[in-house]
This record gives sequence, structure tokens and C-alpha cells, in this order.
Amino acid sequence: MIRHLTPADYKTMPWANGKGVTVEMLRVEEGGLLWRLSRASVVENGDFSLFPGIERNLTVITGPGFDLVGGGLHLVAKPLVPVAFAGDIPIRAESVSAASDDFNVMTARHLARPEVAVITGAAQLAGGNMLAVFALSEATANGMAMARYDLILTDQPCALGGQVIAVRLYR
Repeated sequence: MIRHLTPADYKTMPWANGKGVTVEMLRVEEGGLLWRLSRASVVENGDFSLFPGIERNLTVITGPGFDLVGGGLHLVAKPLVPVAFAGDIPIRAESVSAASDDFNVMTARHLARPEVAVITGAAQLAGGNMLAVFALSEATANGMAMARYDLILTDQPCALGGQVIAVRLYR
């Protein structure tokens, strides 16, 4: 199975807390949320929405990044470095000096945590489970051309080229 999604396939919606907008690329539900891949912009200091029972992983894809603070955590969200945190911890963005766009992975807590990696150059990834490949610039996945912000979903082995975020999702 290979599915190629482009920004024309994505859905834009307001944040749960009403303070911004999310571009939802993939949402899979089975009696509740299993997986969600999305993009959002952090433009000012402020609270993140709460998502009880959800594990989150955030990767800054443009901009300088920011700090995630709250619930005893202080995580530094640097460009192209994935950070993971629980969705039900009250957390806020702080030290926002300029707008930063981020790529988000949300998974149900009962699932194995996703593997999230930023890959630059050529790589070969194994098949199995669900592999989501998000293009940060022009890239290729199994020879298929991907434009910036395209998403490939596959359960097959995948030869990558370019700069992408690869996410292994588990059921």
C-alpha cells in the first residue's frame, strides 16, 4: 500500500484552545483517536491544547523554535529535533522570538510510541506497520517525486532521498 497526499488533501481547523490553526494531514480513529499528523504555527507564547490519553511528538520545521514549559517539564523545541511529551500535561510555548512552524504526531497512549526521525540525504527504511514520510523540501520516496509538505503513507520498504521527517506508527 502506498498513498500520496498533497496539501490539497489536508484539512485546516482551529486549535482546540482557539489560539491558532492546525493543518491536519492524517487522522485515523478507531473508537477514538489512534494517530494524527498535522502542522501548526507557534507565533507567540501561550498554552498548548490539552489532549487527554494522547502522546505528542513535535518537530520544529521552520523558524527558531521555542521552549515547552509546564507540568515539571522544560523541553527545548529546536529546529529539526523531535521532542515528545504527554498531551494531558498543561504545557505552554515560551521564549517565542519569531514564528515557528511545527510538524506534530499524536498517538493514543495505549499504542507503542511512534519513531520520529529527521532524515537528510538517502536512506532505506524497512517495511511493516505504517510509515509516514513528510517532505520538508523536494524529495523522493521509492522513486516517487514529493513536493514540499507532501506526505507518503506506506507499509512497504521505502527508499528515501532529500530532507524528510519519517514517522513509524504502530497499532
